[in-house]
Amino acid sequence: MATYIARRLIQGVIVILAVSMICFVIFRYMGDPVVTMAGRYATFQERAEVRRAFGLDQPMYIQYVRFLWNAAQGNFGKSYVSRVPALGLILERFPATFELAMVAVGLAFSAGVVLGVLVALKPYALRNRLIMAGSLGGISIPTFLIGILLIMVFAVYLGVLPPFGRGETVQVGFWRTGLLTVDGIKHLILPAFTLAMFQLAVLLRLTRAGMREVLAEEYIKTAWAKGLPPRVVIFKHALRNVLIPVVTITGLQFGELIAYSIVTETIFQWPGMGNLILTSFFETDQPVVVTYIMLVAFIIITMNIIVDILYALINPKIRYE
Repeated sequence: MATYIARRLIQGVIVILAVSMICFVIFRYMGDPVVTMAGRYATFQERAEVRRAFGLDQPMYIQYVRFLWNAAQGNFGKSYVSRVPALGLILERFPATFELAMVAVGLAFSAGVVLGVLVALKPYALRNRLIMAGSLGGISIPTFLIGILLIMVFAVYLGVLPPFGRGETVQVGFWRTGLLTVDGIKHLILPAFTLAMFQLAVLLRLTRAGMREVLAEEYIKTAWAKGLPPRVVIFKHALRNVLIPVVTITGLQFGELIAYSIVTETIFQWPGMGNLILTSFFETDQPVVVTYIMLVAFIIITMNIIVDILYALINPKIRYE
């Protein structure tokens, strides 16, 4: 296991280097950040001075090597717009996005697995047919439309949940959280449910398909014949063999929720990384964009390694050489 993890870490470093190189090359030609920093009506001398100050007058390979050296020390450069460290801007917004993604993936996993098992046991019951129809809607309806509908129903008509913002937060060390206040939790419900709808529907259908296949296996029939309690047969023998693809999708979804929560954060005016990266794209703020992409790549690689480790915990037969 240790050798396998070390090999995956080396692969992860290579992937991050490739991502950083691709991002650096793409955004080097995305637009001239000097125009943003110096102003549209700056003179040629003023622009040249800004270019020298930020090292943008040097060859691209020197800029990239300097970028890697600084990144290894946690320095991803300063934002071209706000003139503060780009990593600090990202980390300031990271808790809001992380908590939103964590609650969304927890909701999607728990509800998706439970409903998937329930539907698989009695697939032709009317209640379960309605659940499957609802899951099809969760896959088909766009995220932005789900968010708008939830705001209209629960915030406008019923008035039971707030329509936007993060609500009251508290500082716990370096982390600012909204999970410790009632107001923060209320503000989290609608965006988390919006973000979780598609993932919940996917996990529900995946669990249902896996359970229906496993329940027809001979070892499950043998377990029933031995008179084992239903909870043992369903959860220990059947569900455990279905969880590997479910855990895989869940781990990948968590990274995707952090990376692609821009639409949900925009709808609910959630002060996370999504709003920041959207603004940075419009303002050609290259250090913030590159820092964001590298952080997301690191999170996704880490989640893949964690998922691989969970395989061995779920199924003891899996061994990594």
